[in-house]
Amino acid sequence: MANSKRTLFLKRRMRVRNKLRKVTANVGRPRLSVHRSSKNISVQLIDDVNGVTLASASSLEKDLGVVGKNNIEAATKVGAAIAERAKKAGVEVAYFDRGGFLFHGKVKALADAAREGGLKI
Repeated sequence: MANSKRTLFLKRRMRVRNKLRKVTANVGRPRLSVHRSSKNISVQLIDDVNGVTLASASSLEKDLGVVGKNNIEAATKVGAAIAERAKKAGVEVAYFDRGGFLFHGKVKALADAAREGGLKI
């Protein structure tokens, strides 16, 4: 029986999260978590040890100028914004959590922009 797209997505997400849990168990590095919908893209910098969000950025923010857009340009602006906010929060290194999304297109553009902004992921 063929797997649905949703089932494959959930399997991918759990595989990525379980690998991150093993790697980050004793390190204490924050996690850069990405969520992409059909209309927007958002990212959070999460400290899993304390259970708090250190910084976040989204294409829904008016000051980025890409409200309601979900394209590579929007992902690039969101990536640059999260890198800037991570620096303000004192974070230089993080693990990239792509969730169940493929590292391709918008997710890759966001990661590249965050790297260019000085965040090591």
